[in-house]
Amino acid sequence: MIRLFVGLELPAEMRTWLSLLRGGVPGARWVEPENYHVTIRFIGEVDEGRFDDIAAALSRIHASAFDLTLASVSTFGKESMPHTLWVGVRRNEVLQALHAKVDRALVNIGFEPDGRKYAPHVTLARLKIAATMRLGSFVAANSLFRAGPARIDGFALFSSFLSRSGAIYRPEVRYSLAGAAPEGEVGEGLEAGLDDGVEDGAA
Repeated sequence: MIRLFVGLELPAEMRTWLSLLRGGVPGARWVEPENYHVTIRFIGEVDEGRFDDIAAALSRIHASAFDLTLASVSTFGKESMPHTLWVGVRRNEVLQALHAKVDRALVNIGFEPDGRKYAPHVTLARLKIAATMRLGSFVAANSLFRAGPARIDGFALFSSFLSRSGAIYRPEVRYSLAGAAPEGEVGEGLEAGLDDGVEDGAA
């Protein structure tokens, strides 16, 4: 069996800005910067014999490259017991459409549709009960966090492995999006910081 998901790799500069948020929440288990990603569609554990079918189905997807902006910090879970600290993705219609196409491609080869509302985000940390003591102040202090825009010109089929230090995510197959910059072409630089006009696209 192999555990799979479809997601976006983040540019190095964006991962660097995210890594600056690490710390200040006792008990949090922080995601390593090389593991930062945006999930498009979780697949789960599948027989390894299905890998080629999944990879082929994703290769038939046609979608455009787009700009991604990260905005705001929040949590998943009950207010009294949050379990995940994350950075949201500013609403992006192209990304929403890509999620729908990936979901449809997987349904066409026999997977159940993704019944949840798509809320793209980057996981920063997994939380324990002890982390809630300073969590509120951390979220408030970083509520105006913003990074990007960054050009996203592809997506990937990832495998996920559990280790003693946490999950390890590895891109197994990469797919280009229409309008991707030629190899070696330098894209626009990233900006990061606080922005009064941030929308939380992960709601």
